[in-house]
Amino acid sequence: MSKKFNVAVLGATGAVGREMIHLLQERNFPVSALTPLASARSAGKEIEFRGEKIKIKEATTSAFSGFDIVLGAVGSGLSRELAPAIKASGAIYIDNSSAFRMHDDVPLVVPEINPDDAKKHNGIIANPNCSTIITAVAVNPINKLSPIKSMTVSTYQAVSGAGAAGPIELQEQVKALIEGNPVTANVFQYQIAENLIPHIGSFLDNDYTDEEMKMQNEGRKIMHLPDLKVNCTCVRVPVVRSHSISATVITENPVSTADVAAVIADAPGCKLYDDKANKKYPMPLITSYQDIVYVGRIRKDLTNDNGIALWCCGDQVRKGAATNAIQIAELFL
Repeated sequence: MSKKFNVAVLGATGAVGREMIHLLQERNFPVSALTPLASARSAGKEIEFRGEKIKIKEATTSAFSGFDIVLGAVGSGLSRELAPAIKASGAIYIDNSSAFRMHDDVPLVVPEINPDDAKKHNGIIANPNCSTIITAVAVNPINKLSPIKSMTVSTYQAVSGAGAAGPIELQEQVKALIEGNPVTANVFQYQIAENLIPHIGSFLDNDYTDEEMKMQNEGRKIMHLPDLKVNCTCVRVPVVRSHSISATVITENPVSTADVAAVIADAPGCKLYDDKANKKYPMPLITSYQDIVYVGRIRKDLTNDNGIALWCCGDQVRKGAATNAIQIAELFL
């Protein structure tokens, strides 16, 4: 009989936490007992898992005894606060926040790319940023042809990337516009309906945001490319689900579009979706609620002989967060 695991989901009532619980069931993860953990205001409420009602418990430093795996879906501050207690309990902590991603002793893992890194953990394994995961799954196959030296990236990030309140705000704004009522913005800096906001995260001294710098810093660690340079612009768009990314990849040596298409078609976690004659290319509507990164619009860069341009889309709540975390846990089955 295969081993079963006592699993806790930290942040069980948030968008990613709920998706994690759903995916544990969908992927038939061998759960012996599931414990949902959340804030004091959610403690005592119930969630359903495999046909049973399970009470949510409060996430405190004394809540982690007896778990094999803790899946984290909370902010970086709370993650840093609770991580020592999780490590002391002996559980493996798979953390979706940014708290530990760049720590030297914490693996940053996308299972299709660097699964062996997970085995080097010291109690914590970090789940990368959602856009980084989707982009890395799409472009990493190119490394088989020639090492990637740099990338110019623009992300088109869905409102659900800001949490469960994002889609609600978009829908309320659309309704207000249709009815001729005033539009209010609380989740985002500005009205997102009928708009694009070229600002996600906090601005840094180099005029990029911390969200934009994740693409370079995390990409280096995941793809084992310590000198990778990435120029990134992150944009919030009025799409409910699935992030889209435009990437121009510069390799050490020239590569052909045919070879790039072939390695992407053969790569785990990727689907080559590139048929110009039939207008087939990745879009949020066809990539939501599933776990594959769709890649298309593959073409030569017209400004650099060693450049390849492509477009990819993936569900950022699933592959960009919850699914990737479950896939990391599956490495220990």
